[in-house]
Amino acid sequence: MFEGLSDRLASTVKRMRGQARLTEENIQDALREVRMALLEADVALPVVKDFINRVRERAVGQEVIRSLTPGQAFIKVVNDELVAIMGEVNEALALNVQPPAVVLMAGLQGAGKTTTVGKLARWLRSERKKSVMVVSCDVYRPAAIKQLETLANEVEVEFFPSRGDQDPVDIARAAVEHARRQHKDVLLVDTAGRLHIDADMMTEIQRIHAAVNPAETLFVVDSMTGQDAANTAKAFDAALPLTGVILTKADGDARGGAALSVRSITGKPIKFIGVGEKTRALEPFHPERIASRILGMGDVVSLVEEAQRSLDQDKAEQFARKIKKGKGFDLADLRDQLEQMNKMGGIGGLMDKLPGMGQLPAAVKNQAHDGQMRRMIAIIDSMTPHERRFPDVIKGSRKRRIAAGSGTEVQDVNRLLKQYAQMSKMMKKMTKGGMGKMMRALKGGGMPPGGMPF
Repeated sequence: MFEGLSDRLASTVKRMRGQARLTEENIQDALREVRMALLEADVALPVVKDFINRVRERAVGQEVIRSLTPGQAFIKVVNDELVAIMGEVNEALALNVQPPAVVLMAGLQGAGKTTTVGKLARWLRSERKKSVMVVSCDVYRPAAIKQLETLANEVEVEFFPSRGDQDPVDIARAAVEHARRQHKDVLLVDTAGRLHIDADMMTEIQRIHAAVNPAETLFVVDSMTGQDAANTAKAFDAALPLTGVILTKADGDARGGAALSVRSITGKPIKFIGVGEKTRALEPFHPERIASRILGMGDVVSLVEEAQRSLDQDKAEQFARKIKKGKGFDLADLRDQLEQMNKMGGIGGLMDKLPGMGQLPAAVKNQAHDGQMRRMIAIIDSMTPHERRFPDVIKGSRKRRIAAGSGTEVQDVNRLLKQYAQMSKMMKKMTKGGMGKMMRALKGGGMPPGGMPF
């Protein structure tokens, strides 16, 4: 997420060394670079102009205190302004109404609206402990109703059935009544999208809105459409009293234009951001954390929250006890660790949130991808329980069988076994009190032998 913008800003800061004060002259080139970075990220031109003016106004004449370099002082100003244009703080859903609190979802076709309904239902149930019901008013797309029913079963919330021959307004009214009788806390209403904004679509959703009087009217938009996302949101806001925006597909958006444009152009807060295809891949939108990611400083708070949500605590404790007792680290353990990493959004999701990962060479970034992790899991799955527990028995003929069973090459199996051996050696050092040495090596910029396990 935001790789292009992060890289341009990082190179800008590097060129600002050796100055004792930020002046109009020495930040001129930096501001030009920031302007180009924002335009390349597809941020709306009025937003870019306003942003640059505000950064210049705050930065010029600012003393560089002893603990900061000029680049750091400049980036502090940029960080504060990024947070300001994205909305300062996360704005929570306003669900403190008489139940059921109705949340109406609007957006164009293909923005990921139905999937987002499933993700939001899961988030409300697991994070806010709400009883949730979902309903589809999309009577035009044959698979829409079935898709939402499947998602509702997956995330364990109630699905209110509807049919393609019904009026969308009647469906919505009936769902509200049923949710009230069932004492549901929240009702999520999925509406029909179109490939473009048209009068019929707007009229229909206005009728649904009037019928259900939602507590929240959220506009779901594909972040990869850049500044068009903000312009579309503005058009919807003219027809509906939007209360917020959900940006989808942010994991595939290397630019970040939508995240930086939506709030400024519409005045509506971004409440959530979709960061993957899985139903757990929805995060509350925290401007200060997103600014930190854009500037390559990572997002450790979100990483810790994701770990608390996703990691199997019992398995983690069992693994810790096993290592402490010196029982050894086998391939079944490695598979468990890879699965846990997968639950936290994969390697891409982790790298996006870890500080300094933006400075890694491109070759390292390209090597670290989720396909490699899935390949490692497939190789371990092709082994027998005995082979996973005693990897030393895996020789020539076994390697060929494992490679054939996992659809990989023998050299892939060899690479996995080599990485496993290096990790196993590292685990032994930890059990022998070598943790201090290992941490000192990492602090000094060192990496475990062979690097990360991918």
